[in-house]
Amino acid sequence: MGLVLATRDRSAGLARSLRHLLALPERPEILVVDNASTDDTRALLARDFPQVRVLPLPSDRGALARTDGVRALDTPYVAFCDDDSWWAPGALATAAQLLDEHPRLGLLSARALVGPAEYADPLSGVLAASPLGPAADLPGIQILDFLGRAAVVRREAYLDAGGYHPLLFSGAEETLLAYDLAARGWGVTHCPEVTAHHHPHPDPRTGHQAAVSRNALLTAWLRRPLPYALARTRALAAEARHDPHARDALRQALNRLPAALRHRRPLPAHVERAARRLDAAVMERGRCGPLVVARNAPRHDT
Repeated sequence: MGLVLATRDRSAGLARSLRHLLALPERPEILVVDNASTDDTRALLARDFPQVRVLPLPSDRGALARTDGVRALDTPYVAFCDDDSWWAPGALATAAQLLDEHPRLGLLSARALVGPAEYADPLSGVLAASPLGPAADLPGIQILDFLGRAAVVRREAYLDAGGYHPLLFSGAEETLLAYDLAARGWGVTHCPEVTAHHHPHPDPRTGHQAAVSRNALLTAWLRRPLPYALARTRALAAEARHDPHARDALRQALNRLPAALRHRRPLPAHVERAARRLDAAVMERGRCGPLVVARNAPRHDT
């Protein structure tokens, strides 16, 4: 099992995460991918964690740093975490066993516990309630989204699907990768018996809300039917009339739209049907949809 930890300018949180990861009984091969940090991250790694492999990037590549990490490793399975998250002892062994036993499983999404109080991440609850149900040849419940910091992938599947899309950079970039894995025939499931911990950084995530909405719209243009993408665009435009975050998201999405159209590849019929089932579940839970709400949920870390 390999482990890719992407970081940028958060050396204190990185040190805490690494201490937890180095204490894991599974002893995974850890690769820190540094997204061009300008703080003391690289000095800290060299001084305090010489046993950890480091891949320094010349510029911030957002979620693509994970793909750089997967390519640099040669382990059959790769777990992801961030500089404010880590895996529970035994979780990676359980994940490896599930991947061993289910060769079609491409990505496993874990249950994420947040902060010292260890409350369930809101998105984990949404994934656990997926209407897609189980599959005979897969563990857990089928999903088409996941938490990037709490996922384990089969390296072959991840690279087969192309990894994270460069157009999205960061912010709800996981849905598109889940679509692409499913389109290639790989299983994507939520397995709550595998546990990750997330202790969010206290600094506000500037621009995160706009990035999530932008990428949800771009994902629609990249993979969903044109009427769906147009409807999502109209909905965001209506929201932008009174919401500055939506305005920012719409502006960013329109700037990227020509590139999205060039890379457009609609989902196979069976994956589109699954996506529509999830859309119907979203409509039942509220107009704005639980996935976007969950990704923008307030933090309660104390």
